[in-house]
Amino acid sequence: MSTVYLSLGSNLGERDRNISRAISSFRERNVRVVRESPLYETEPVDLREQPWFLNCVVEVEWDGEPDELLETLHEIERDLGRARRVRNGPRVIDMDILFFGNQIIDLPQLEIPHPRLADRRFVLVPLNDLAPGFRHPALHTTVAELLRQTADRSEVRLWRRPEGGVESEP
Repeated sequence: MSTVYLSLGSNLGERDRNISRAISSFRERNVRVVRESPLYETEPVDLREQPWFLNCVVEVEWDGEPDELLETLHEIERDLGRARRVRNGPRVIDMDILFFGNQIIDLPQLEIPHPRLADRRFVLVPLNDLAPGFRHPALHTTVAELLRQTADRSEVRLWRRPEGGVESEP
């Protein structure tokens, strides 16, 4: 059984519901959810002209290979309506493997640790909530240190459900 950290994000439709549905889908596919970070509202980084995201990090346990988990995540994304049209563009759901235990994996379809996690506050802030002392297996730096050192200054703010409990279209 491997401890895995996953990043989840959504900027289309009911963003919080999309993330909640993805996490519920984990349970149906033998991905054991251990802990979830709070949701954060984050400004787009790579393609700036799009709605803001909701992001979180989830710690899970997985009893399989990393590429099998990646395929499971892609299945969930497809089931929730993800269409890969524009790179870094708007999406119903996006899920990435950040860490898979202490493994370093470099395959054409999969790089672990995620190659850009140290440059993304929208990943580091919620990851720091769950695992500030986790040491990046390639950089040999803790998550808390990566957060302090990142050059990314994009806005990441704790998200609270709007009054009435229903999120409007962003």
